[in-house]
Amino acid sequence: MGCCDTPGLMPVDTALTKILDQVKPLETATTISLSEGMGLVLAEDICSPINVPPFANSAMDGYALRIADLDNTDTLHMAGKSFAGIPYDGECQPGQCIRIMTGAQMPDGADTVIMQEETEVDGDNIRFTNKVSHGENVRPVGDDVHQGDVVVAKGNRITAREMPLLASLGIATLPVYRRPVVAFFSTGDELRPVGEPLEAGQIYDSNRYGIRALLEKFGCDVMDLGIIPDSPEKLREAFDKATTADVLVTSGGVSVGEADYTKDILDEQGEIGFWKIAMKPGKPFAFGTIKNTWFCGLPGNPVSAMVTLYQLVQPMLAKLAGHSQYQPPQRLKAKATTVFKKRPGRADYQRGIYQLNGEGQIEVATTGNQGSGAFSSMHQANCFVVLEQERGRVMPGEDVTIELFNQTMY
Repeated sequence: MGCCDTPGLMPVDTALTKILDQVKPLETATTISLSEGMGLVLAEDICSPINVPPFANSAMDGYALRIADLDNTDTLHMAGKSFAGIPYDGECQPGQCIRIMTGAQMPDGADTVIMQEETEVDGDNIRFTNKVSHGENVRPVGDDVHQGDVVVAKGNRITAREMPLLASLGIATLPVYRRPVVAFFSTGDELRPVGEPLEAGQIYDSNRYGIRALLEKFGCDVMDLGIIPDSPEKLREAFDKATTADVLVTSGGVSVGEADYTKDILDEQGEIGFWKIAMKPGKPFAFGTIKNTWFCGLPGNPVSAMVTLYQLVQPMLAKLAGHSQYQPPQRLKAKATTVFKKRPGRADYQRGIYQLNGEGQIEVATTGNQGSGAFSSMHQANCFVVLEQERGRVMPGEDVTIELFNQTMY
């Protein structure tokens, strides 16, 4: 066994692989209106029913004409106008040009547009001061999308980038998978709801707010079961309620303390796949099932809960939702500008602030306190500094891997 092999702790990559190998997409499909599609995952390929644009149109304000007419003259007679939504009614004859606006349909007979800045106007006689190529400034039929093209593939999550594209095709309804339903609660006698005064030894329950925010950004429907005290009876009752969901996420109660009952109840009613990860923060992460519900037990410390939810539960929920086009957060190389304290043994997800220096190189500094209860470090950060399991202390000037926060953190 090497110096970095921690007995009983599963490497992060192994844990994620085990999760993803077991979880299968829900694949329960339904049809919704386009306006309801944000954040949902497509259950089928979306093919374009039309060409976009459906007609050849002008890319700018100017004059539509036959380019061959300028071989022997530089002046043509303006025979009419074509506006967006009000096309020219007729054909552009030899020796003629048509005044045309951006987006307006090209008149029959015309093949080129010359912008108005390259003309001199004398009544209806238009002199063209610059010669252009055939077809210039014309958007042909299907220039953006051809009829029958797959425009958004099955397994893509609908975002603000897809909505106008689908609307431009006249698509009114979408086949989508239903959202995963995720129940969640916090455990601990020390927890109090926000807005209530704290008594000796008590803290506010911050985890549920972070968990809910991320779950909703992941595209899930949520069931908030509140704060559950350290009572086996109350925990069993909460577990029973949660089995109507696809996934149960808890925070706290999966460590080894005398009052950590969650693991005991799972041993009775469910099955734990693993519950110790070579990860910092986040070692006491549990994964398994209870009846037909997937279980993810997050550590109780706020940063640990957020990091494990982001790193391990996010890709799991993406697969469950049928989001086959999901991409993990982007990782880049950066130069450390501060010391990053670390001991070999666990992969470390430290909070960092990256920026480009004057030479265009990526630099990263620590946010300071990396304690699993110091949540201000998450607020200050814009990335994780991912330090390998076998790595020790990092000094300024060393190369490190950073993981940019994806859209779920914003």
